Amino acid sequence: MQEDIIIQISNRLKDIRKEKNITLQDLAEQAGVTKGMLSQVENSRSIPSLSVLLNLIKALDIDLNEFFKNINLQLTDKVILKKKEEYQPFEKENALGFHYQRLFSTSIHDYHIDFVLLRLEANAQRQPVSTDAFEFKYLLKGKVEYTIDDKIYVMEEGDSLFFDATEVHNPKSVGDEDALLLVAYFFNERK
Repeated sequence: MQEDIIIQISNRLKDIRKEKNITLQDLAEQAGVTKGMLSQVENSRSIPSLSVLLNLIKALDIDLNEFFKNINLQLTDKVILKKKEEYQPFEKENALGFHYQRLFSTSIHDYHIDFVLLRLEANAQRQPVSTDAFEFKYLLKGKVEYTIDDKIYVMEEGDSLFFDATEVHNPKSVGDEDALLLVAYFFNERK
């Protein structure tokens, strides 16, 4: 098992873009990718191909060695303990009322796995999305309507859902309180 570098690369891309005051749209155009694809890469929802990553680094006008100089490639122990203070909150574009907190992320064999807590405010909304992954959801609290490719699945506390997230999907908290989901994303790195 190797410490996840995907998250480090995603964060590095986003940090440099923001430091240089470059918009998502501008960087996407310069690198020859869509704004949506760049957003997914920056939020670790999609793993860029080597050519896309190199085009992004080139468009940011940063030396390749400089880009990777603080990326940690050290192997980790077989047991990893992560304290709650180390969890990383992150945002996704156009997802008001969606609060993400990354619990753990790693690569095992051919898969990158990302574990996230998602708190949905009551009646929070966003545009439906697709992700280049399989997703597992476990509802810890609340009630959620999960729309996957025009079909609605109602989840109550203790229910779980697993699906191919390349299908357009969108959760909605339908109870009177916020909903809390444990989410696992499974990205196939060999694609």
